[in-house]
Amino acid sequence: MNAAWNILDPAAPAPVQDRQLAINRRQFFGRSATGIGAFALAGLLDRDKLLAAPPAGNNGLPGLPHFPPKAKRIIYLFQNGAPTHIDLFDYKPALHKLHGTPVPEEYLVGKRFSTMTGNPSGKLMLQPIEPFKQHGKSGAWVSALMPHTARIADELCFIKSMHTEAVNHAPAISFLLSGAEIPGRPTMGAWLNYGLGSSSQDLPGFVAMTSVSKGTSCGQIFYDFYWGSGFLPTRFQGAKFRGSKDPVLYLSNPKGMKPELRRGLLDDLAELNQLKYQEAGDPEIQTRIAQYEMAYRMQTSVPELTDFSDEPEHVLALYGPQVREPGTFAYNCLMARRLAERGVPFVQCMHAGWDQHNSLTTELYTQCKDTDQASAGLVQDLKMRGMLDDTLVIWGGEFGRTPFIQGNIKNRPRWGRDHHPYTFTVWMAGGGVKPGISYGASDELGFNAVDQPVHVHDFQATVMQLLGINHEQLTYRFQGRYFRLTDVHGHVVKDILA
Repeated sequence: MNAAWNILDPAAPAPVQDRQLAINRRQFFGRSATGIGAFALAGLLDRDKLLAAPPAGNNGLPGLPHFPPKAKRIIYLFQNGAPTHIDLFDYKPALHKLHGTPVPEEYLVGKRFSTMTGNPSGKLMLQPIEPFKQHGKSGAWVSALMPHTARIADELCFIKSMHTEAVNHAPAISFLLSGAEIPGRPTMGAWLNYGLGSSSQDLPGFVAMTSVSKGTSCGQIFYDFYWGSGFLPTRFQGAKFRGSKDPVLYLSNPKGMKPELRRGLLDDLAELNQLKYQEAGDPEIQTRIAQYEMAYRMQTSVPELTDFSDEPEHVLALYGPQVREPGTFAYNCLMARRLAERGVPFVQCMHAGWDQHNSLTTELYTQCKDTDQASAGLVQDLKMRGMLDDTLVIWGGEFGRTPFIQGNIKNRPRWGRDHHPYTFTVWMAGGGVKPGISYGASDELGFNAVDQPVHVHDFQATVMQLLGINHEQLTYRFQGRYFRLTDVHGHVVKDILA
């Protein structure tokens, strides 16, 4: 039942098949009244490693990384709802000239949009709502909506030619994080937790945190499959940290229970679970044992993690005024840095509220205010600590937003943009990417990725490359075939690698 069975022995049966074989043996010998039957059963179980103790910790798979990694950890600042690329980072002067005129028909041929747009013919072009300027030695174009990000432009690698296939939020987020629009595949964090393991003994190897801007009308939902393990053993899924005084549910001991009593209960429970594992060979029993042990260690590590009293004022100031408020994006960004320096290799901070169908001139300002300083502050903080070189920070959403308006162009307070999968922008920092560059480009209207387009699977392959993984070689056999994060696609974008 070695977790690396599919790589070390591709001919070995899948865990589900192995359990079925164990059940058949048990049923067979259970019908036998002879002592030799029980003896033979024990031999079979030992041969198939079903009597082995559950693995301690998560050390990853043998042979990984495939080559020296440039990044040791990832902090993914995922912006749910799709930030508008043409209002933030992808400056298009032509939109000013075409403002209020119909979309050129040649841009619409063969395009699919959300049902909220319907037929895009006749929709009016909409200029950026705030001015752009070039920043730093790199001359990166950044909107006035993002002043803090603009100041660190020379640390960033902008990918301006991202494109995807989904036109609605949940499928697009699932596609970007797991390589499939339909839920059920392992997410990026789960793949890396499975393949590379974690050096942290007292915290999970994959942590997810969520936040939403106050007062937003954008009703984005955080589904558990955004940090799920899919068909991988569940011990590799993301641990959800809540934005509250107790970030992990049921972690604290009940009143009156002493630590010694809890330790004894866990030891007895582990023995019971081990007996059940010896009987059934279900790898999820190992997960249960490991999770109980991790929870016990987290009773000490999490309170220390969430105590910001040791953070200097100048560091707190980097993240902005909301950093002391649990549940905010700024708080989660500082938590991400603290998790990273304690050995957690994958932290996923998801912030919702970017779905501005009719609130570009109102809620977009709030979103930028809530995320701009904290995102830039995280990059600066990592650099001050010497962690940026081997920490990959990613900022971006699931797709972009249309260059044309959704709503009445005469009613500025209700301006909006619909979903747009054909081009969007993400930025990356540290972790082996070239700083101060813009890679790829969209056309003059920000409508299509035309220069060095980067598909979602290319992006995933590149992230894995930075971590020392050949994306074609990290696989898992499930339901008769071998799966990987990039499915059967993906090319590493070598031009952005430092």
